Amino acid sequence: KMAEIAVKAVLNVADLERHDVNFEMIKMEGKPGGSLEDTELVNGIVIDRDFSHPQMPKELKDAKLCILTCPFEAPKPKTKHKLDITSPEAYERLYQKEQDYYKEMVQQVKDCGANLVMCQWGFEDEANHLLLQNKLVALRWVGGIDIERIAIATGGRIIPRFSELSADKLGKAGTVREVSFGTGSNERMVVLEDCTNKTAITVLVRGGNQMIVEEAKRSLHDAMCVVRNLIKDNRIVYGGGAAEMACSVAISSHADTVTGVDQYAIRAFADALDDIPLALAENAGL
Repeated sequence: KMAEIAVKAVLNVADLERHDVNFEMIKMEGKPGGSLEDTELVNGIVIDRDFSHPQMPKELKDAKLCILTCPFEAPKPKTKHKLDITSPEAYERLYQKEQDYYKEMVQQVKDCGANLVMCQWGFEDEANHLLLQNKLVALRWVGGIDIERIAIATGGRIIPRFSELSADKLGKAGTVREVSFGTGSNERMVVLEDCTNKTAITVLVRGGNQMIVEEAKRSLHDAMCVVRNLIKDNRIVYGGGAAEMACSVAISSHADTVTGVDQYAIRAFADALDDIPLALAENAGL
């Protein structure tokens, strides 16, 4: 099964005309728990995160996602500052101003037509609650490499500021769902399937513990490199002493055409080539 996964993964991202394989499009994601047999190839992106609010829907069809690299929170002064609140009215004004910031951000997301927010940074509970109220699904603390991979897979643009949000910068995915592997919050992952770019795939490696998962990931990477090398140059040399035996047979046949003492020297070289397969056979207990 592992060999099949390695071959399918490489063929999915391979450019057979140019004999090239873009390994950047294959994401290896590991999750301890389960067995190695549970390892699977996902046609999409798997993110080791869960939806930001437990009441958000666990599956979203025809997702239009905005990919943000700006924090979903009220702006903070760059310099060291101190703010004195001396009355309930002042606190109310400050609270209202903060609410207005959040409402404006959420409204900008809604106006551009997005129904899924992916943020590289976190956002406060107030913003999270507003997103839920506006029926927007969100993920926070998505890593920089994952953000880039999601943008490539979904055909979206990375948006650095809320003011730059527009419908043409949104990424598209057929299904976005949250998958649970246990009871803990860290045992949930989000899967993006049927993305715009079909070549983006993820190998989800399972194993009894982290060490087994890492070992399986290394083995799969080695197997993928073998498949990649075959795509780049599909000429192969058979192992197990097969090449030496073929050479030995050919040289022995040539020796029959040679007259004189030279024939013995040629046969001796053919016999010498037989030593490698013989040694391999002895070591294998044959």
